[in-house]
Amino acid sequence: MNKWFPEALKEFKIVTVFDLLLEYIEEGKIQLDKSIHNIATAYHDPCNYGRKSLKAFGKAYFEEGRAVAKACCDDVRELNPNRNGAYCCGAGGGAWALPYSAERVYYGRTKARQITESGAKLIVAPCHNCRDQIMKSLNKEYDLGIEVKYLWELVSDALIMPNKQ
Repeated sequence: MNKWFPEALKEFKIVTVFDLLLEYIEEGKIQLDKSIHNIATAYHDPCNYGRKSLKAFGKAYFEEGRAVAKACCDDVRELNPNRNGAYCCGAGGGAWALPYSAERVYYGRTKARQITESGAKLIVAPCHNCRDQIMKSLNKEYDLGIEVKYLWELVSDALIMPNKQ
C-alpha cells in the first residue's frame, strides 16, 4: 500500500484479510475448532495475492493463507506447483466476468488436475474470481466433487462461539 497511497498510512492502519485473521488467531482473539473441517483440504494460491501483489506492493501472500487454513484444518495439502510457481485457475485477468466460459474451463484444466492429484475434498480459495471458477466451472466441468470456501468462510465455519449466560 505504501507505493500507491502513502497518505492513507498517516491516517489509517491498512491491513489485508490475511493479516487480520492471523492477528486474531495468534493473539487468541478468536478460537477455532479444527474438527469442523475433517476432510483433506488444499490451499489455492491466487495470482492476485501472490505474484501480482508482489509486483504491485512488494509483498506476496503465500504463507499467511496457509497458516490460517492450518489453524482451521488438520489435513492441509499442497497443490503442486504452488506459491510463486502456482498455475492460474483460469479466471485471472477478469476472465470470470467475461463471456469466455469455454476458454476459462480449458485454461483451468491444469488447476483441476492439481486438485484431483492432491486428493483434497475442500479447496480454500481466498480470491472471489478463483473461488467462483473452481466452484462453479471446474468442479462442474471436471466432476471434481469438492467443496470450495473463501479463507474467511473457512474461519467463520470453524469459530468457537463463547457461551453467554
